[in-house]
Amino acid sequence: MQVYQARWVVPVTTPPLRDGAVAVQDGRFAYVGVASRAPRGDIHDLGDVLLMPGLVNVHTHLELTAMRGFLEELPFFEWIVRLQRAKTTVLTPQSMLDSAKLGLAEGLLAGITTYADTCDSGVALDAMREMGVRGIMYQEVFGPDPASCDEAIASLRPRLSAHLDRRSALVRVGVSPHAPYTVSDRLFEAVTRLAAEMDLPMAVHIAESEDEDRYVRDASGPFAEGHRSRGLTIVPRAETPVALLARLGVLERRPLLIHCVRTREADFRAIARARCAIAHCPASNAKLGHGIAPLNEWLEHGITVGLGSDSMASNNRMHVLEEARLALLAHRARHPGRPALPTSRALELATIGGAQCLGMEDEIGSLEVGKAADFAAFSLGDLAAVPDADPIATAVFALGGARASTVAVAGLLRVIDGQLRDADNALADRVRATGEALRASAVSPNHVKG
Repeated sequence: MQVYQARWVVPVTTPPLRDGAVAVQDGRFAYVGVASRAPRGDIHDLGDVLLMPGLVNVHTHLELTAMRGFLEELPFFEWIVRLQRAKTTVLTPQSMLDSAKLGLAEGLLAGITTYADTCDSGVALDAMREMGVRGIMYQEVFGPDPASCDEAIASLRPRLSAHLDRRSALVRVGVSPHAPYTVSDRLFEAVTRLAAEMDLPMAVHIAESEDEDRYVRDASGPFAEGHRSRGLTIVPRAETPVALLARLGVLERRPLLIHCVRTREADFRAIARARCAIAHCPASNAKLGHGIAPLNEWLEHGITVGLGSDSMASNNRMHVLEEARLALLAHRARHPGRPALPTSRALELATIGGAQCLGMEDEIGSLEVGKAADFAAFSLGDLAAVPDADPIATAVFALGGARASTVAVAGLLRVIDGQLRDADNALADRVRATGEALRASAVSPNHVKG
């Protein structure tokens, strides 16, 4: 039995413990409590740290890590177009696998042990397996032309079957019809039927931007114009993007709804009625200029919410505690004079809330006896974390951006003394070279022909 002692142990579902400890046996927590009462075992005194559940990142695009800083200061439509062109003309399966592994390395060093990744290439599944993390890879599918639906499903089915053959005890497989501006009504319905047939979880980007709103509601805006230029017939589809998913029966599969920035009362009711969860990405939403999502209203309607970093192309860093801080600050700024969202609730969004979004709350998200031993410890020796009289406030307001000192997944240490175990020292150089190729390419916003 391995016993890890810490100045603070923050179980999340129960109050913090000063001078606490967790004991791990066979990959699960055998004890969570004060150190003085811990069972006998191999003792690891982690010192002046705050030990909490492994963080849960409910929305990533790991294959895009090499695009960090590549698509800055662009309107959303142009950002999407250039990103897609770069994926198809510059990136390779190997470079995307390297990108995914580097993203996971960054996440592990930030205490993130579980990932929900939407992935076009499929490399995230292999990256998660190789890096020893927990997660779900949602295979993305695209097709705005209804005439291409059968072809899209015909190619999707064997890809999903191949992925399912490579799933593991830690890594699962799902499917993601991307978004209303890239997926026809017919394809949404077909993917939903396929997900039910194969018993797969779903995820959908929805209600993220004004451009998407206009496309769905009025058949106008840059997405509509772009599709019409390709000869597609674009007509109004629903009053809101969420209403579109309800009309098509997609909500009945309880997909993870990503973003939901532009949701309103009717949408809140529909999401709550369908018992869908929301992946809230405050940094990405703000960076791309989409606005502040109605977190308070979601929670008031009893909607399950977790936190996501989104891709490094839209965020530039991966740190779920920072997302918790941004979510809380934006919420309080948006509702002056109203009762503040408790800091403890923000930490829940980063842990047990994320686990609930993924249907993993019985396995992860809190420090409880019997749950999988996924945990992260952060040093309190940094001046920014001193004093630390309130460990939950310290976690949310002071540790954003900090590197974890110790991280474990299913009891196996992945980060030791702030260093990634079994690190590929050449990985960053390979991804850096991919970044240089992107910047030199014709799809770069700064590309100048010679």
